[in-house]
Parts: sequence; C-alpha cells; structure tokens
Amino acid sequence: MDTKKLDVVTFGEPMTMFYANEEGPLHEVRSFSKALAGAESNVATGLSRLGHTTGLVTKLGKDNFGEFIESSLKYEGIDTGSIFYSQEHSTGMLIKSKVTTGDPQVEYFRKNSAASTLSLADFNGSYFESANHMHVTSISSALSSDCHEFALYAMDYMHRCGKTVSFDPNLRPALWPDTQTMIQTINHLATLSDWFLPGINEGKILTGYTTPEEIASFYLERGPSLVVIKLGPEGAYYKSAEQEGYVTGFKVDKVIDTVGAGDGFAVGVISALLENLALDQAVRRGNAIGALAVMSPGDMDGLPTREILEKFMNQAAK
Repeated sequence: MDTKKLDVVTFGEPMTMFYANEEGPLHEVRSFSKALAGAESNVATGLSRLGHTTGLVTKLGKDNFGEFIESSLKYEGIDTGSIFYSQEHSTGMLIKSKVTTGDPQVEYFRKNSAASTLSLADFNGSYFESANHMHVTSISSALSSDCHEFALYAMDYMHRCGKTVSFDPNLRPALWPDTQTMIQTINHLATLSDWFLPGINEGKILTGYTTPEEIASFYLERGPSLVVIKLGPEGAYYKSAEQEGYVTGFKVDKVIDTVGAGDGFAVGVISALLENLALDQAVRRGNAIGALAVMSPGDMDGLPTREILEKFMNQAAK
C-alpha cells in the first residue's frame, strides 16, 4: 500500500456518471457523456485542484466502470493507493439529465455495489494515519452496515491519531430505511466530527430547529468544535466556541446545475482551514467555490484551480 504523506483522506463510493447531452426526460435522451461522480470524489478532486495531496479509499468492481474511475482519480492527482477491487460486485453508476437551470433528474444504479461492501477488513490504519485530515459524508453509512462500521471506526481512529475530521451530512433519504434511522445515525456521526457542514434545510430536518444559530448550538453542545451552515445564495453562517458570524454569498449570474455545490463549499472550507485561514475567510472561500459550482454544468466542472479561484474572488471584491 502507498502510505505517502497526505493532506486529506476520504472514503466512499465514486461512481461512473452518464450525463445527458440534450435536455428532456432521461428515457427520451439518446446521447450521453461519461464522467466521474460521487460526493467524496468531488471533494477529493476539488482539494487536489487546489494543490492539496488527497487520497480516496473505496472498493470498485472488476469492470470497465471501475477502471474508468481509478484512471479518472489518477488524472485528477488523487492517490489511489488504498483502492480495493471486488470480483463479485459491480461498480456503481448513475445517469443525470441535462438542465439549464435548477436541479437535474438523477437515477442511481448502486444497490449491492462493490463500494457497499467496504468493511473493517479493508481498513488500512497506516494509510489513514498518513493524512492530516479526513472528510466524511453520511452516504457511506447509508450504503450498508459494513460501511457504517467502517465510518465509525475511521472517525474514531483519526481522532486517536490526533487528526481532524470534517463531516458533511449529504442527506440522501432514498438510501435510508426510514427518516428516523437517517436522523439518529447522522446526528451520531456528527458528534464524532470536528467540523460539521450541514445545509440549512438539512439542519432543520436533523434537529427540528429552524434558525442557523439554533442548529449550530445544537451540534456544538454535542461534539464538533465548528459548525458551518450553508444558506444557499445568501451565503453561510458559522459558529465555534469563540466566534460566530454570517458570510454573504457571491453573485451568481445564472444557476446552471446545483449538483456538487455543497461539495464545492466543503472544498473551500476544508482547504482554507488546513491553510490556517481565519474562519470567516474559510467560509468565504466555501461560498466562492459553491458559486462557481452552480454556474457549471457538471458535478466537478466548476471546481477551480487556485488561479481561477483567486481571480474569481478578487473580481468579486472589486
């Protein structure tokens, strides 16, 4: 296994995505293009493009989709030294409609996928310990009990190694058996994180509270040292034991595709905190990458290089 030093490690299910080249209902579309997708791979890609060494742990099928995903991760500069392959299970995939505004239609084909069989038997402590930080979403825990056990162990392991952990709930109700299980599981995972990054609507569902201040306080009392709540076009709210505040969003000329915006926000906040920027500056960077993401058609198209990010933020400041 490759145990070179990493800034960030994450784990989950990258998928092969076929996205429509023409608008209309998915069943009527005749032409699709292929790309890498998945919340964790979005974050790993975004961090890598900003110059952070990043690794992604997953299990893929011994099929063409699996080969495509591994080569795509390598192309983005993401370390693949802890990717496992399954002979019995296939790689997950999805299809996505083309939209010029708003949310696209997405259909997943991931049940019993190779990634859903990721278990503690696949956990490589030296690989995780080689990273300074770990990013987690709840999607992995929703895939199977083995994946959930892996997530719990990895979060505890990183803390025992003195590392930080960020957690984005990434609510996917369709993956959970019921709403109550989803809420209880995600809220427990949140207590095991240092930086918790929910959206305002996710926070309302998970806590029953309605304001960013109430939602942030709910979680700060339970484990995380920082809660950053995404507020969509309005920006974001952050709160720690020492400080809190609102950071306004960036002007978006036209929303093209909202998928991946939350992952872009996570990239901004995580990268900035790892670079020891102030909290408000970290949230501002999150807002900036989230804005770039919604102005781009694909899940990863809007994830910027450092040069593009700085140009966008500097222009907005004028």
